[in-house]
Amino acid sequence: MAYISGMPPRTGTAHVVTTTRKYKDQVYRTHLLRRSYREGDKVKNETLGNLSHLPEPLIDIIRRSLQGETFVPVGQVFEITRSRPHGHVQAVACAMQRLGLAALLATKPCREREWVLAMIATRIIDPATKLATTRSWHATTLAEDFGVTDANEDDLYAAMDWLLGRQDAIQKKLATRHLHEGGLVLYDLSSSYFEGTTCPLAKRGYSRDGKPGSLQVNYGLLTEARGCPVAVSVHEGNTADSRTFMPAVQKLREDFGVSRMVMVGDRGMVSQKAIDEMREADGIGWITALKNASIRALVEQGHLQMDLFDERNLLELSSPDYPGERLVACRNEALAKLRAHKREDLLAATESRLDQIKARVVAGKLCGQDKIGVRVGKVIDQHKVAKHFALTITDTAFSFAHKPDSIASEAALDGLYIIRTSVPATQMDAPECVRNYKALANVERAFRSLKTIDLKVRPIHHRTAERVRAHIFLCMLAYYVEWHLREAWRELMFADPDQEAKAIRDPVTPAVRSGAALKKVARHTLDDDSPAHSFATLMAELATIVRNTCRTPQGTETAPTFDLLTTPTTKQQHALQLLQKITV
Repeated sequence: MAYISGMPPRTGTAHVVTTTRKYKDQVYRTHLLRRSYREGDKVKNETLGNLSHLPEPLIDIIRRSLQGETFVPVGQVFEITRSRPHGHVQAVACAMQRLGLAALLATKPCREREWVLAMIATRIIDPATKLATTRSWHATTLAEDFGVTDANEDDLYAAMDWLLGRQDAIQKKLATRHLHEGGLVLYDLSSSYFEGTTCPLAKRGYSRDGKPGSLQVNYGLLTEARGCPVAVSVHEGNTADSRTFMPAVQKLREDFGVSRMVMVGDRGMVSQKAIDEMREADGIGWITALKNASIRALVEQGHLQMDLFDERNLLELSSPDYPGERLVACRNEALAKLRAHKREDLLAATESRLDQIKARVVAGKLCGQDKIGVRVGKVIDQHKVAKHFALTITDTAFSFAHKPDSIASEAALDGLYIIRTSVPATQMDAPECVRNYKALANVERAFRSLKTIDLKVRPIHHRTAERVRAHIFLCMLAYYVEWHLREAWRELMFADPDQEAKAIRDPVTPAVRSGAALKKVARHTLDDDSPAHSFATLMAELATIVRNTCRTPQGTETAPTFDLLTTPTTKQQHALQLLQKITV
């Protein structure tokens, strides 16, 4: 507490005097409240109190007040009438500007372009239905900054129709930006479940969402080698993977004008029919992988000897069954152990279920060859291991046993996969072929972001095929912006900043993150000890930059207002500055 002198008050000028002295390497500061007064012809000073124990900001206020400044409570000067999160909107808007997204959609400004840009930003910030979107974007500065404060649900649907009509032109621009002659093009197919029954695209098919029997739509994504999206196509939910591959190739050649390319697709995507068509077309190479049955055939025919992997994990071979092609065989010991462990678990789970059926038969609760067979049939191939069991079923008995030869035959191929390619060795060596095939993980990462993590393309609620196509294309454009945001923010997130190491590391062994990335994961912090972020948490931190709308409290509802932004932290400033590096 400050010491206040008990002397009687005298007229004069009060002021604060600060003195500094040094004693034994320590610096001491003293703040005294003093008064100057005159007695006769002399000017004297007296100490009214010791302010040294007060906080420095309070001492400064006392000093300034004695110098004539007037201080009033903040609430009497102005009041905050509205606060809206702004920083994440600013980040997305900055990225879209750096990418020239407005010109990508249309060269001339129009209301539809503004609505689409706002929907793309909303899909990154807070994905929701179109009706919910028109509500949620007023809770941030998005509606104001993108000029869509008066947009309603019908406007957004009209903008989607406008966007679908421009899809081919937009995707052609993206292809011009990111694809080049002879370059790598990745393609994969995914699906999303559908809400409703009226859309003609909604069909029952192989569900990648774990919802068998539900209606769904399929969509194929074309990206460049790093996973940056270029084009998306939408198909009926029961369309086979292989049926979508060649239309994607034709689009690249006919619509995008890419005459030479190397297509990469997984083993279920690139059929023999597609390979025959690409072989006849000049300038198209491909990279895919063999299915297990084809690998087993190569081993049985003697074209691949397993002992060749004793001292290496990658080798190149040829076979008359694949004329003019290169086969790159790889054996991953870590993957082999994983598959062996998984097979043991599946066998054990199936055996446990079969034991339950056997106990019911022994107890006489289940009898009849047909009834026992039906019950066994529901269990035996649930985990895809029926080929490893020998079954004996009669009217009154049931027994089963493992097939050691079948299990051993499958185990011999554990961890083994073979890359199949038409690209000559002079253009791409064997390790690079493997790396490029594994680049399909970039497309899978895009699907995860589209479907679950950030953009939430599912569930799909639209009733017409055109609206479904527009919705998925809109989500692809949002991922295009998010992909560049993630790349720009790598050093702030848990992502591995050393991307160049991918081109030289062993393509077969499990990928190992760089030391810098492992350090971030272990400590959950960056080198400056600030928190490392995921994309979602970094966006959330930026959202704490708020735009406050203020006015004088004595004013009416029509009183003038002004905006005041939260001062960004060092981390927020850095995140926004990194966006200036985005280029196309």
